[in-house]
Amino acid sequence: MALMKIKFDLKKRVKLAQMLWLMYWFSIMAGVLVFSMGLFFKIELRKRSELMDNNESHFVPNILIGVGLLACCLNACGGKICYDSLDSTKFVKWKSILKPFLICCLFYNFLLIVTAMMCFAMRIPLEFTLAEGLKNGMKYYKDTDTPGRCYMKRTLDLMQMEFRCCGNNNYKDWFEIQWVSNRYLDFSSKEVKDRISSNVDGKYLMDAVPFSCCNPSSPRPCIQQQITNNSAHYSYEHYTEELNIWKRGCRDALVSYYGGMMNTIGILVLIVTLLQISVMIGLQYVNTSLSTLVNPEDPESESEGWILEKTVKETFTDIMAKMKAMGKGNQVDEGANEEAVTTVS
Repeated sequence: MALMKIKFDLKKRVKLAQMLWLMYWFSIMAGVLVFSMGLFFKIELRKRSELMDNNESHFVPNILIGVGLLACCLNACGGKICYDSLDSTKFVKWKSILKPFLICCLFYNFLLIVTAMMCFAMRIPLEFTLAEGLKNGMKYYKDTDTPGRCYMKRTLDLMQMEFRCCGNNNYKDWFEIQWVSNRYLDFSSKEVKDRISSNVDGKYLMDAVPFSCCNPSSPRPCIQQQITNNSAHYSYEHYTEELNIWKRGCRDALVSYYGGMMNTIGILVLIVTLLQISVMIGLQYVNTSLSTLVNPEDPESESEGWILEKTVKETFTDIMAKMKAMGKGNQVDEGANEEAVTTVS
């Protein structure tokens, strides 16, 4: 028994084809939107590629770009099929490729679901790659005269100001690295010598942060030097006073920014998937309703349309039986080849 069988007359078939044609155009626009979002996300990642530990994060936007382009091609073809279905003479040329086309649409819908899941799951690997990338980037902050690293200071400063963050996990990360270049240190100064000699690695460490960590909304002038020294500033208590630098770590800020973007794209892809499933089902009804005309020579005659010719269980059983038959056929061919080789020997 066919699954979800519906009776059609000419009026219903025409209305279905017209509605599907319109839905296919919406699907094309949705494909363009997915492509644009993937391209935008790729550009956003490229902006801060120096802070990424690897290029694996570009895999998802590349998939989105490909899926968007594929959506435009498939839906344009589907729209043309629906338009030609209004004329039985034009529709004849599509009959031979319609079944493979529907199978391609089925696999495409599966690809869309996988893509949406990848968008939602990207937050975890992105957090790891940003953690390592930001850590390395902060180490190179002082290397403004080193080829390949001379723009790292500018990149980090702009990022901290844009995302209102400081450091990797928090502002204290700057205390653990030397972010001031040796060329700007006075090595004849006792303070500089004491700081360097007190450190095992011979680095100039201080409880200070770059200017880009300052919160411009704070009424107090920015305290970016000797942050943990209460006596160095008037009416200042490090542990109780609200600091006028950004407390949020940049890893958390970037993951939240990119994660929110990917969640939005993932929801969009799921909506596109629902739209694609709808037009695929509608196209199957168009195909079956035109193939089961009571009088093929009379386009106004009644017909029946369905999603599957049999029930889901029966269809699954048939597919498994065909796969087993193919497997047995391959075994027989291999056995025949072995016998042939033995005979020749």
